[in-house]
Amino acid sequence: MKILVCISNVPDTTTKITFTDNNTQFNTNGVQFILNPYDEIALSRAIELVEGGKGTVTAINVGEVNTEATIRKALAIGADDAVRVNAKPHDAWFVACQVAQYAKQNAFDLILTGRESIDYNGSKVAGMLGELLDIPSVSIIKKLDVEGDKGTVEREIEGGKEVLVIPFPFVAGTAEGVAEPKIPNMRGIMSARTKPLNVIDAVEVKTFSEIISYETPAPRGQVKLVQADESGKLITLLHTEARVI
Repeated sequence: MKILVCISNVPDTTTKITFTDNNTQFNTNGVQFILNPYDEIALSRAIELVEGGKGTVTAINVGEVNTEATIRKALAIGADDAVRVNAKPHDAWFVACQVAQYAKQNAFDLILTGRESIDYNGSKVAGMLGELLDIPSVSIIKKLDVEGDKGTVEREIEGGKEVLVIPFPFVAGTAEGVAEPKIPNMRGIMSARTKPLNVIDAVEVKTFSEIISYETPAPRGQVKLVQADESGKLITLLHTEARVI
């Protein structure tokens, strides 16, 4: 079984976000980047599925040279090899096209992504990959098992759970519960230095979107506390000040 795992290089959640060039560029100065947590879940499950010589796991990232520390972490966690598409990820469409192109040239049984990246929270890449490769795609899954040439996935729906049995190949966007993120041990860190990390050129992709500007959320307003036994006062405030009723 060959598994491809898409990984993103994202700012740490404690990062203070600022912008430059008239709010058109994300300011990376002093920012600590990490492996996207949802992608780390996908990678951890992929490694579990191939344990005992049952297959291989390839990590793929669309990014410039500054993402290689994150890719090496994926290798330290347990990926067998990695690929970096040498380009700045413009948007989800661009990323999906690059990954799809590589996947077409290297047949994979299973392609995993995180449910979303924690910087843009778009949840688009998995679905786009399925369409570009003309294979099934399912998100957001909470469980993934494999038997033979099929995978069984579970996801939450309104009022219950949905269980799907899908033949290979397919794409799945993983969420919490699929696996516990693995912590690299010393052996993994040392072996990551010698594992293959192949850098390939990006394919040309038609651009459909453009970032005009970024905006930070409005600062939080003042909070008024209302005692639990003053429901009438709460209703009045919601009506006259918050104007939500």
